[in-house]
Amino acid sequence: MACDLCGNEESLTAYIVAPKEETITICSTCLATIDEPSENEKHWNCLHDSMWSTTPAVQVMAYRLLTKLSAQDQLDMMYLEEDVLAWAKEDIATQKVVPTRDSNGNILVEGDAVSVIKDLVVKGAGFTAKQGTTVKNIRMALDDPTHIQGRVNGTMIFLKTEFLKKL
Repeated sequence: MACDLCGNEESLTAYIVAPKEETITICSTCLATIDEPSENEKHWNCLHDSMWSTTPAVQVMAYRLLTKLSAQDQLDMMYLEEDVLAWAKEDIATQKVVPTRDSNGNILVEGDAVSVIKDLVVKGAGFTAKQGTTVKNIRMALDDPTHIQGRVNGTMIFLKTEFLKKL
């Protein structure tokens, strides 16, 4: 027997995938960071394999974890039956949602276009996002309403919403 998410064979336990009360087998490493997967992002590279499981409960957990990790590329590759997708989104929808707002207090949603209101040095990318730069088709950072994800100069980066205004 092995962990349904990462394949580890040690320290296994049953984990209930709410609200259907179906169980999957997970290891202690997965259990320790399942609620906050960003604490151990490298461990969750295992989801690239487990997202293809034929077990609906494993598919649901892979979807939820990839959503929390903002791994949109993997989410775009996943195919879930309608009932399994509804189950996966059910837990996400019940979490308290704080709206993401721009510098003027306007609510931002997935797909909006925003403008940078101040030159921003992009750490690690070696360029500056200039004032007035338009960022189209933004994505929400699910774990932090003060950040969005967008493409600037062909690079996907996180931006603080306090330096953006909705177009």
